[in-house]
Amino acid sequence: MKSFAALFNAIDRTTRTKEKTAALTAYLREVPDTEKLWTVALFTGRRPRRAVTTTQLREWAAERAGLPLWLLEESYPIVGDLAETIALILPPPGRATDLPLSHWIAQLQRLHDLPPEARKDQILDAWDQLDATERLLFNKLITGGFRIGVSQKLMTRAIAAALGRDEAEIALRLMGKWRADTTTWHALIEAEDAEADASRPYPFYLAYQLDAVPEDLGPPGDWQAEWKWDGIRGQLVLRGGTHHLWSRGEELMTERFPEFARALDFLPDGTVLDGEVLAWDNGPLPFGTLQKRIGRKTVPKKLLAEAPVVLVAYDLLEHEGRDMRTDPLSTRRAALDDLLDQTPAEAPLRLSRPIAFDTWQALAEIRAMARDERAEGVMLKRLDSPYLSGRKKGDWWKWKLDPLTVDAVMIYAQQGHGRRANLFTDFTFAVWSGNELVPFTKAYSGLTDEEFRQITAWVRKNTQQRFGPVRQVKPHHVFEIAFEGIHASPRHKSGIALRFPRMSRWRRDKPLAEANTLDDLKALLATYE
Repeated sequence: MKSFAALFNAIDRTTRTKEKTAALTAYLREVPDTEKLWTVALFTGRRPRRAVTTTQLREWAAERAGLPLWLLEESYPIVGDLAETIALILPPPGRATDLPLSHWIAQLQRLHDLPPEARKDQILDAWDQLDATERLLFNKLITGGFRIGVSQKLMTRAIAAALGRDEAEIALRLMGKWRADTTTWHALIEAEDAEADASRPYPFYLAYQLDAVPEDLGPPGDWQAEWKWDGIRGQLVLRGGTHHLWSRGEELMTERFPEFARALDFLPDGTVLDGEVLAWDNGPLPFGTLQKRIGRKTVPKKLLAEAPVVLVAYDLLEHEGRDMRTDPLSTRRAALDDLLDQTPAEAPLRLSRPIAFDTWQALAEIRAMARDERAEGVMLKRLDSPYLSGRKKGDWWKWKLDPLTVDAVMIYAQQGHGRRANLFTDFTFAVWSGNELVPFTKAYSGLTDEEFRQITAWVRKNTQQRFGPVRQVKPHHVFEIAFEGIHASPRHKSGIALRFPRMSRWRRDKPLAEANTLDDLKALLATYE
């Protein structure tokens, strides 16, 4: 655990990618294979199942520290992290050990079979052997809140550097539904003849936001344009007579969208499509319709009828078992057109048609109509580009529309977490409905650190009521809220929910009475439904 804690400290103390990669590479060269496997699993979001509730953990920590529970509860929002709060209040360990990370994970896994009192004894005994950083990590593993500033790309690069292997090969091996407790480091990373899991997707190719003018990209004839659809990015994998649907975040979504089982009736075995999952009825439906199905593992017949989905495919990654990613986009798209052009209407598949344009100005005019097509903008892809892994600059760009905006009044504030634990950064905003302010969204990003410090000082002086960690404040400040979409939501008092809301501007120039109204939002909703 000490070597893992040292790695955590080395990564946590820097924001430089090169330093993080170097620390992780050195670690992977030194530790045993079991430690490598669990480190990669944790850093890619494959955490052990939670065995202890946070309520129990709070009570046990307060008891061991000899503190009243209320004092721990008051300290938690100030520190901003429960695992760190507990690590800070516990007394020094009674003995020192150097058991590996894999030992502590195995112990956590065994807790599921123990009664609560035995679980408590195991946790207290572990705390008595670990130093402050080790306790912090152990607590994060218990709560399921393990997060660290290591991207999949950084992890892939470090493994490749440590082993002298190709990054693209490592990226592919890390995809899919592998688990550290059911595989080995050798089988996952090193085995040359290991058969790929039939369900395994390819690493997704991600686009950069186009902030410059498209004319800088060169001749329009070198590029393919298509709508940037507002849905869920996914890969549909058809191999071995089965189908699997993966999200960009490597989440298996097959059971949530049973419609795609029918794809086996229309496409050959050994097909992998990259595309967008959209709610569809003779055309794309609002994202709010699709959102009803997000997060649901089982879908009732009524919802299947109300929100049917299709995969709007825009790339062909595997055809009849052949990996096509090194072929140019023009070749892959020609094969995709041939594959889907004759697909009947009842198939859960559609083709994302390229947008015809001769000049960048003509494309700009088409892009301006993106919301009419229920799209977020347009995608630009170089016709000779291969399908790469991760976010690479140069060949794929997303040219999104400017966000929608509304001016709203801040009415509640809550402290942030981590390095912003002492600042108020999470706010609830309201709009006018007659003479009443109606809350309609929350936002926690978009301001500078200095602006957060200023609003924090104001919140502390203008708090009207407290509700646990939340403070009701005097209605005074107006903020411009930017967002990507709007949809009806019966769960909210306003009846409206925003997609990706954030604070784009602190409107110090705007008086309270000039904030937008609920009628304004409803009119905007009617425009885009």
